[in-house]
Amino acid sequence: MLITANGFRGAIIRSTLFGTEFDVGDDVQVVLRYFDGCPNWRLADDRLRQALGQIGTTAEVIHEAVETPEDAARLEFRGSPSLLVDGRDPFVDQAGPVGLSCRIYRTEQGPQGAPSIEQLVAVLA
Repeated sequence: MLITANGFRGAIIRSTLFGTEFDVGDDVQVVLRYFDGCPNWRLADDRLRQALGQIGTTAEVIHEAVETPEDAARLEFRGSPSLLVDGRDPFVDQAGPVGLSCRIYRTEQGPQGAPSIEQLVAVLA
């Protein structure tokens, strides 16, 4: 499913924290991957919605539950919650483990279970 998000036409998304850069073009897909036992996916969802609101888009967030270790391996799931923008994780740590585990993000306030709103705005704007 592709979600059209006003304000993203021809934009380049950059994650200066991890050196990731990619073009989102005219349509953007925002996916939040998680596993049911994750205590932080709802926090990530809330922050993501706040970040999208701050940049003035009404893009829908697609939720994808990762249910088995085999699914985690196939998806290269590096922990919950994981955010994908057009299929790519702007916060990826390639050295991070793949599997059904909790993911820790480096934020301005120290390690947390989800990216900060400021980090999300920087990635999405």
